[in-house]
Amino acid sequence: MESDRKRVPRLRQLTNLERATSRKASESWQMFTIMAEFIDAAERLSEIRPAVSMFGSARIRPEDPYYEIAVDIARRLSDEGFSVISGGGPGIMEAANKGAYEGSSPSIGLNIELPHEQSSNSWQNISLSFRHFFARKVAFVKYADAYVVLPGGFGTLDELSEVLVLIQTGKTRHIPVILVGTPFWQGLLQWFRDTMVSSGMVDAQDLELVQVIDDPKEIVEAIFTFYESRDIVPAETEHPHQSFL
Repeated sequence: MESDRKRVPRLRQLTNLERATSRKASESWQMFTIMAEFIDAAERLSEIRPAVSMFGSARIRPEDPYYEIAVDIARRLSDEGFSVISGGGPGIMEAANKGAYEGSSPSIGLNIELPHEQSSNSWQNISLSFRHFFARKVAFVKYADAYVVLPGGFGTLDELSEVLVLIQTGKTRHIPVILVGTPFWQGLLQWFRDTMVSSGMVDAQDLELVQVIDDPKEIVEAIFTFYESRDIVPAETEHPHQSFL
């Protein structure tokens, strides 16, 4: 065991100072690229509110019913004055951008550089490009007044769990989180109830952070209903900047 530990490199044991200096310089430069992405997002998105972030699979084709539903939702939101934010790629992201682009409010794409699946769609009034997932995720939450989540894969689940954790822990304000596609989500929600709640991993009231609504018109109405009793502009006590943490 002791011999295994001795093989683990430690900074004080480094003898190649040139390599160490080069590595530190590379990591320092990467920090500047991360800061640049935050700054670019703040400069270009700070005035786009109210806005809704929409998520879903990049693999869904235009002939899929969920694609058509996403277009409908986004167009309705756009015509009601909401900018629509998506990941800027194909599938549900494209559908969201397309619906918003055809509506009255800005269509926004937060594009990410990936080795596969991600290619920018052409339905974007505002297009940003990210190299870092976490900087992109901050933008999704920070500038959104609601989340609309359609069927998707790991990336969609990542965005969903991210916003639920931030709301649950008070790191961002409470916003509507709406799941679209009852057949797709019912197994996950049942597992939340039967396993996570019963095991004490989350409280039953935490599940109230999520709504499941399939009708596009009702989705828009649910967002307006949520804000009937509160201002859509974040209050001072809600600390909207905490989503960066």
